[in-house]
Amino acid sequence: MATGMLHSHYLFVVLFTLIYLIKTILLLSDRDELLEKFKKKTKVLEIIVSFGFLATGVFLMFQMPHIPTLMYVKIGLVVLSIPLAVVGYKKKNKVLATLSFFLIVVSFGIAQKVKKEKAGGTILAMSGKEIFEEKCTLCHGGDGKLGMSGSKDLSVTQLDHAGIVTIVTVGKNTMASYKSTLSAEQIEAVASYIETDIKGK
Repeated sequence: MATGMLHSHYLFVVLFTLIYLIKTILLLSDRDELLEKFKKKTKVLEIIVSFGFLATGVFLMFQMPHIPTLMYVKIGLVVLSIPLAVVGYKKKNKVLATLSFFLIVVSFGIAQKVKKEKAGGTILAMSGKEIFEEKCTLCHGGDGKLGMSGSKDLSVTQLDHAGIVTIVTVGKNTMASYKSTLSAEQIEAVASYIETDIKGK
């Protein structure tokens, strides 16, 4: 379910950003008549997209076992951008509308930073078990069955060794990539540990 919510959230984010980008461009280029037509035609869509964006975002946030400080900053920026957008587009205030759009873009950048930080810093451990306990148990649990943040149950995974290595290396959905924090040997060790000590147990 979390994976579906994540994909839905990305879709709502893209639509939300596109709507506000178009509105901002029309406002800044003094195309007032076209802006009013666009606002009328997209009013219902904007309400649906805004609700979907917020609802899926809140759901995903509460799927996180620990909410990082940066996530609170992101939420604050989104909440702040809403009244700025309402006033900016209603009063045709270019500064407020542009600031609102800027805050939205920054908040999405912060979300990507949070995802990367989930991977954490480089570690020296070579044991697959040690690395798994350090990097993976927060979402997968010690037995691979926890399922936090949309993580898969590793005890029933159908992935072979190469598939596990690929996902640990490049990440997938809410799972961060570990290619910059783990060496190829460490990733191989984690994959082997999942295959021998977690899968099928």
